[in-house]
Amino acid sequence: MDKPQNKQVDEFAKLSWGERIAYGAGDLAQNLIFGTIGSMLLFYLTTVFGISAAVGATIFLIVRWVNVFWDPWVGTVVDKSHFKHGGKYKPFLIYFGIPLTICCAMLFLPIPAVRGNVAYAFLMYLATALIYSFVNIPYGSLNASLTRDNDEISTLTTVRMTEANIGNLLVYTFLPLFVQMASPDKHLKDIGMFGIKLNLGNYASPHAAGAYFHVMSIYMLIGFILLLCTYFGVHERVLPTEEETASVKFSDLWNELRRNKPLRVLGCFFLVGFTFMFFGNTVWPFFVQYNIGHSEWMASINLIGSIPGIFLVFLWPIIRRKIGKKGFFQLFLGMFIVGTLLLWVWSWPQFKNSIALGYIGRFIMQWGITAATGYMWSLHVVIGSRSRFLR
Repeated sequence: MDKPQNKQVDEFAKLSWGERIAYGAGDLAQNLIFGTIGSMLLFYLTTVFGISAAVGATIFLIVRWVNVFWDPWVGTVVDKSHFKHGGKYKPFLIYFGIPLTICCAMLFLPIPAVRGNVAYAFLMYLATALIYSFVNIPYGSLNASLTRDNDEISTLTTVRMTEANIGNLLVYTFLPLFVQMASPDKHLKDIGMFGIKLNLGNYASPHAAGAYFHVMSIYMLIGFILLLCTYFGVHERVLPTEEETASVKFSDLWNELRRNKPLRVLGCFFLVGFTFMFFGNTVWPFFVQYNIGHSEWMASINLIGSIPGIFLVFLWPIIRRKIGKKGFFQLFLGMFIVGTLLLWVWSWPQFKNSIALGYIGRFIMQWGITAATGYMWSLHVVIGSRSRFLR
């Protein structure tokens, strides 16, 4: 790596729609590559791969704790880096995107030699998570290097969240549907939408391993192509000086947390909000499969849940102007809680066959968490450059 070259650039540049969409493609890509892990890996490990739920949950817990200390170090490495070609942050998307794509696919490798092997599952998931940090953190930092124009940042956040939620649609709606369609032991089932019936297999069977691998591999390949779109479609303009780069230390984040109250508040929200999102997405297949007993409904219910994050994002600034930033945040956080409670009521024996309750609960919950976290991302950009390491 070479030292960064400081050039006169327009720090308040207006971005083209092509560049906005190219940047948002990175979020879409990461959902297709790593979002599949959060949505289906634990379910796959415990039903197809053949390890216990306790062991699978322990693997997830250990890796998440490793990330707590790993991610700030990665943030420091990224901030001090500068590649000879391609920019400061963009090369990470390629150099680490390739091994990330391969490792994610290897987690679903359908060969008997690794089936039920706890060490294989742990080491491969650990490697995947550690590599992912070298894609996700530079991508988050890339945001601040495009422009400092507040209006552009707001628009970029909207575009980014829209594409991220398109990724959620593909992962949480169509991924389980595609896996079920590729799984053995097919039966004609009503998927819960407009009377549509499809031949769906048992994706909780050990015999479904090949179906997972093929579907996941296709998703991850598409995701890597989208990372390439981000790499070639955006331009870094606002970069730290040589002095700022040289002065970056691992302790900077902790020092910033001590003296920056808004950053601590933001960090606490991310900790709580994304913990709920991560565990909610991880246990969702189990909930629908075993608590509700209608795995064939997953696609249609998740489709309804994806509507707010894709088609209702334009309402965010309107609602924010009407009720203020604090009111906006409280409203949608409250909606998330209400939606979660409705889904809990849906699991009661007398309501399990009511798909309408599942639709309503998932819609309200997803609208609440999507709007609340999307709003906090816009604050994330404003608070300061070092705050991105929280991600």
